[in-house]
Amino acid sequence: MTNGIETPRYEGTPQGGTLSPLLPNILLTDLDRELEKRQLLFCRYADDCNIYVGSQRAGQRFMESVKGFLANRLKLTVNEVKSAVARPSMRKFLGYSVTGKQPAKIRIATPSIQRLKESVRTLCLQGRGRSLSQTIEKLNPILRGWMNYFSLTQSRQPIEELDAWVRRRLRCLLWRQWKRPKTRESKMLAFGLDAQRAWKSSVNGRGPWWNAGAKHMIAALPPKLFTQLGLVSLVATHQHLQRST
Repeated sequence: MTNGIETPRYEGTPQGGTLSPLLPNILLTDLDRELEKRQLLFCRYADDCNIYVGSQRAGQRFMESVKGFLANRLKLTVNEVKSAVARPSMRKFLGYSVTGKQPAKIRIATPSIQRLKESVRTLCLQGRGRSLSQTIEKLNPILRGWMNYFSLTQSRQPIEELDAWVRRRLRCLLWRQWKRPKTRESKMLAFGLDAQRAWKSSVNGRGPWWNAGAKHMIAALPPKLFTQLGLVSLVATHQHLQRST
């Protein structure tokens, strides 16, 4: 599509097409064989490849050697921005990383967590005119799909923190929707707060994000309420996937 007009394609393959994952494997089989011949430990998926060596010096040496092999044998150029010699815990592979302490554990890379947060944040900003149930309905496929992809993670703390963060984001959405102190007071009363606490909380003058994490909003909208409303729990989904494997 060029300037809104469809034009024939004479080179390259469409992103997401069935040929896209196949062609890199055909082309890079020579790289696999070369690394096996050198008895190097490596992991490759399509054009993303990690090679494991014993030291920084060895890493620098093999980086230059592999770049030379790719350029001379396969006519490929390594992306210098995305490539580096570093400890495995400092790098990510397919959205995952590993812990720096022994024994090493698989964990979700920080950029992957940030991307999920951005998706949730965007959806909540778009949901100011929707009910909480409608927002949860749109949010659930995102959370479920993300946790399914990262089901191999061995670190529970980040997903516990994400569960709490998602609930806080939803409380923040509600606080914004309620707008006026009187509305906030009546809503918190409806959720079971006593009259004095509901009134004081409604006029505290703090911002939406602060209130979303404050004790009065957690008391009014506890985790079990979100479970009753059908919100997908990342922790519960991860536990289910772990039992299924």
